[in-house]
Amino acid sequence: MRKSSRRGRRTAAGLAAIAVVAPLVLAGCSGDQGGPPRLTWYYNPDDGGQVELAKRCSAASNGRYTIETSALPRDASSQREQLARRLAAGDTSMDIMSLDPPFVPELANPGFLAPVPANLQKQATSDDVVEGAKIGAQWDGKVVAVPFWANTQLLWYRKSVAEKAGLDMTKPVTWDQLIDANRKTQTHIGVQGIRGESATVWLNAMIESGGDHIIRNPTADVRHLDLGLAGPAGQKAAQITSTIGKEGLGGPGITTQDENVTLQNWEGDKGSWMVNYPFVYPSLKSSVEGGTVDKAVLDDMGWARYPRTDADKESAPPLGGIMLGVGAHSPHPDLAYDAISCITTPENQAYYFETNGNPASSKKAFDDPKVREAFPMAPLIRESLDAAKPRPQTPYYNEVSTAIQQNYTPLDGVNDGTAAATADFILRVLRGEALL
Repeated sequence: MRKSSRRGRRTAAGLAAIAVVAPLVLAGCSGDQGGPPRLTWYYNPDDGGQVELAKRCSAASNGRYTIETSALPRDASSQREQLARRLAAGDTSMDIMSLDPPFVPELANPGFLAPVPANLQKQATSDDVVEGAKIGAQWDGKVVAVPFWANTQLLWYRKSVAEKAGLDMTKPVTWDQLIDANRKTQTHIGVQGIRGESATVWLNAMIESGGDHIIRNPTADVRHLDLGLAGPAGQKAAQITSTIGKEGLGGPGITTQDENVTLQNWEGDKGSWMVNYPFVYPSLKSSVEGGTVDKAVLDDMGWARYPRTDADKESAPPLGGIMLGVGAHSPHPDLAYDAISCITTPENQAYYFETNGNPASSKKAFDDPKVREAFPMAPLIRESLDAAKPRPQTPYYNEVSTAIQQNYTPLDGVNDGTAAATADFILRVLRGEALL
């Protein structure tokens, strides 16, 4: 892990300062109080699946430990803030943590994560793990977290609109083709135009699909970072974003469209194509069963791989999901990793996929009959996760993502100079010459 750069030291010091300003309780549920050790799992909110897995793996430990759960805030930035503050303050309750992939380098770089044991390193890089999750679990060439579930976006579409537009959805499609089809059919394309993390997700996926990276050398010192925002793929991504925004192709209220609003709009009369996560399928089914959406909308739903930025290059869908890490100050890292080994079995991942709608990082889990029944597009999700690319893996991810969100929203404000201006701004922020 790289700790020598001036910016790296400032980041760790900044996190420690946050902990001093906002002190947290450092003693959690890890302590042995007469019974087996209690491990705390800080998890991202879900539909109860992680609580069930904690019960299962507590029972499977045969009395060696009990896993208790504590929900993190719902939005990603607040999750990051709480985890960073606690870890910087040496919180001993950080036994198991659910980590969004972009958090991993930032927390691993200053040594906030306990070393991953050899057996789980082998598991994290095995042939059973989808390629995107393998990449997301590593920093600076080392496995620093364990893949739990993975996530990615598909291109969901209305079959009737695709037919009207004359698009063959059995073949790869590009963003330019979708834009032309929306103009032709006078429909709205579903993208996340809200100022938030989804802006970075979208931009990164377009640039990666174009064969470039937002940060080309993520382990370099800030003085030598090479950003790909203004390269050909980055300029193309900015052009796509700008066109959708300025021509109103995303529909009214694009500045409020997160993943849920995108789905709601897609279900309407102007719905056509939508980039979104697999949750949209069970969500739509539930709405149909509840009588709020006509069944014809579900029958008209199709799915395909994420759009291409360049017609000659395969798309690189976005990587999401959760990695599991152990805090460096946990008094029971061996037991915590034992619990993680249980949580991440293919059987438990399949259960979590089928019941909570979050795809597995284990390829075996996709073969579970219940998963296939709940998600008929499971093979496409697995294929997409093998091709998925993470957002920039860097200890400075918060600064990079925040700058992108500020400069690439609203969509109609993006122009030919946005990419270069954003790259320059990011470098000045990281070098201490500008503030977010």
